Amino acid sequence: MPRVVVIIPTHNRAELLRGAVNSVFNQTFEDFEIIVVDDASNDNTSDVVTSFHDDRIRFIRHKTRNGGAAARNSGIMNSTCDYIAFLDDDDEWFPDKLAKQMDVMLASPPEVASVYTGYHIVDRASGKVTGQMIPAKRGDLSKALLMDNCIGGTSSVLIKKDCFKKVGMFDETLRSFQDYDLWIRISRWFQFDYVKEPLLKYHVHQKQIWTNLDALSQGMEIMLGKHGDSPHLRKYFSYQYLSLGVNFCYMGNVIRGRESYIQAIRLYPFEIRHYFNLGLSFFGVEIFTRIKRAKERLQITSREESPFPESKGA
Repeated sequence: MPRVVVIIPTHNRAELLRGAVNSVFNQTFEDFEIIVVDDASNDNTSDVVTSFHDDRIRFIRHKTRNGGAAARNSGIMNSTCDYIAFLDDDDEWFPDKLAKQMDVMLASPPEVASVYTGYHIVDRASGKVTGQMIPAKRGDLSKALLMDNCIGGTSSVLIKKDCFKKVGMFDETLRSFQDYDLWIRISRWFQFDYVKEPLLKYHVHQKQIWTNLDALSQGMEIMLGKHGDSPHLRKYFSYQYLSLGVNFCYMGNVIRGRESYIQAIRLYPFEIRHYFNLGLSFFGVEIFTRIKRAKERLQITSREESPFPESKGA
């Protein structure tokens, strides 16, 4: 029985899936199996999987689309491995990712249930590295994770399978923030460790869950219902609503933008940018966009203009 299962959820991304799978087969650590969970694709995903001709890869297909959380849960339930790693179908690992994570995991005390890594943020269209995430927090992260998602997305983590018995699996009602929700629940019972160096390419493009503003709004509402008793988490999501409002206004939906700004103010009323953007929205889309773009050209960056950092859904 392999020691690690790599679960890759996918939906209509056959052209990207091949690169993700190849990056697993190129690992220096070889004691693994791959489970590709096809969430009801209607492209040639199955052909891509069968083209590898390797008995370490298995294929599961959902007849109806259930979302990224359900796809990952299917992979978890269909594996008997001791350790679980996740890889989004549009990301790629560096060859020594699993080896370095397993070294840390095996040297860690029993209370450590997950090891995460740094990663490069790569623009899919140009191939350019636009940023990176370097881990800085280990141990008990139950308080730190209520301030922000310091772990990042699913592609960077390695998890002991046994911990799912204690904390439950991915919340299938969430269309976004599925990973963040799981990290919070894991942190209540277990600890985290990390490999500091970037060991994967986190690709950014226009086919991600983070471009679906309705999914983001739904995810934030559920997250606040589950974890919103923390003032730190309420402050964190106030900035997410601020970012959501900016994006709604850019799309011309100033009504939804204002609703997002108002929610941001309710969650954390002490941030002047919430009020500035709310007031700016009343000048209409053209003026709103002109002022915001001018701000960008002057390189005055602010938190509401940064991309959501969490993982992509299948």
